[in-house]
Amino acid sequence: MSTLEHLYPERVFYYFKQIAAIPHGSGNTKAISDYLVKFAKEHTLTWYQDEANNVVLVKEASKGYEKAPAIIIQGHMDMVCEKEKDCALDMDKEGLRLYVDGDFLKAEGTTLGGDDGIAVAYALAILESDEISHPKLEVVITVDEEIGMLGAAVMDLSMLTGHTMLNIDSDEEGIFLTGCAGGMALNVSIPVTRVRQTGKKLSLIVTGLSGGHSGSEIDKEHGNADLLMGRLLYGIFSRSPFGILTLHGGLKDNAIPRECEAEILIPAENTQIVCEYVKELNEILKKELVETDPGVQVLIEEQGNAEAEILDYHSVSRVIFYLRNVPNGIQHMSQLLNGQVETSLNLGILELKEDALTSLTSIRSSVKTRKEDLCARVTMLVEMLGGEAEVEGDYPAWEYRMDSALRPQVEKVYEELFHKKPVFSTIHAGLECGLLSEKIPDLDCVSFGPDNFDIHTPKEHLSISSTARVWDFLVAFLQQANV
Repeated sequence: MSTLEHLYPERVFYYFKQIAAIPHGSGNTKAISDYLVKFAKEHTLTWYQDEANNVVLVKEASKGYEKAPAIIIQGHMDMVCEKEKDCALDMDKEGLRLYVDGDFLKAEGTTLGGDDGIAVAYALAILESDEISHPKLEVVITVDEEIGMLGAAVMDLSMLTGHTMLNIDSDEEGIFLTGCAGGMALNVSIPVTRVRQTGKKLSLIVTGLSGGHSGSEIDKEHGNADLLMGRLLYGIFSRSPFGILTLHGGLKDNAIPRECEAEILIPAENTQIVCEYVKELNEILKKELVETDPGVQVLIEEQGNAEAEILDYHSVSRVIFYLRNVPNGIQHMSQLLNGQVETSLNLGILELKEDALTSLTSIRSSVKTRKEDLCARVTMLVEMLGGEAEVEGDYPAWEYRMDSALRPQVEKVYEELFHKKPVFSTIHAGLECGLLSEKIPDLDCVSFGPDNFDIHTPKEHLSISSTARVWDFLVAFLQQANV
């Protein structure tokens, strides 16, 4: 981690290093929240911390900027914690192991947390500086954005005076977002019954997939390990009776699953035919996914004879039917914005428990009625199988604002600094701007950030040079705010 010391902007990477040393996955934010409060006390800032661990840090305007409108800087403190299968790091208790690889900052074996630790690092570097001129700053750092924007949903923002917000939670430099999809998580439970039986035990793994963000990368059509496991089980089911012992895949509802594992029992005499089919499907998928998931593998391992509690025939049928028929991926493209996804869903977490198959699916749409209709479709399928579906973390879309005064300001500063025009766009992923717009009347906001690749996967890597350019833009924007 000492290799970060020479990077520009120095204080941004200093604070990113500090943040990375504190475990801060979604649902595990008390320590990072307290760190932010400690920072505020050390720098004599006004601060607020609520019961959910959301934090607001306020710094008064620099001399000469007292009459300029306050600016809100916003991001989230939680990160998606994913790691490689062979990584022993306990992300609930241990800090990340950062390293520099050329122009990129990475973490050994895990997600980096650039989404959205970089926003927090930018904010702290600005707040500590006595050299950067700025209007009154109101820094809003939320919790649990990655699991449904739970912090933003409950946060009281009545103390804020600003109506202009810079959300730093995007991952493509030079693209300023002005709208996003709404979303929800759908928690599914389908009952299953077990029977005790003997047979040949086989271990099945679908692995090597690319994964990715279930919103911004859903258009890449990466394979979903949970659904590919459903295809594998269906193929085996047509060749041999079997029962399922265990089944689990995916780690987050908003990350496309990269791996899914299952254990099954089959009649010993059918071992060869099942193994041959697995090898056949492995070759088929390598061809089908050669562009999107070149590392895909379907593996089988014989584990000897066993006696175990397995799903009965009807339960296996329900599991396979659900995995083969539940909608997934892009459902509608936008009729207003050419080439942009309007509605999609991602089956993220799949787990077979003692008496139920459970799953957690992320549903997104920029059209509220389409989001609700898709939820109803999945719910109907689940209920036909005797199960239940419950909505969690429902959040609204952030609608494009036609009369924005902020966009021309952003464009002016960006052009003067980089001698090219910025791109204004919308995104299929969820941002907190929609929820916060409901809490702050007439909120005018844009979302931006440095180039950060493969977010929500252990391949995540943040561009160092891009981080510097976005910092330069942020400082320049604040300094011109009294003009």
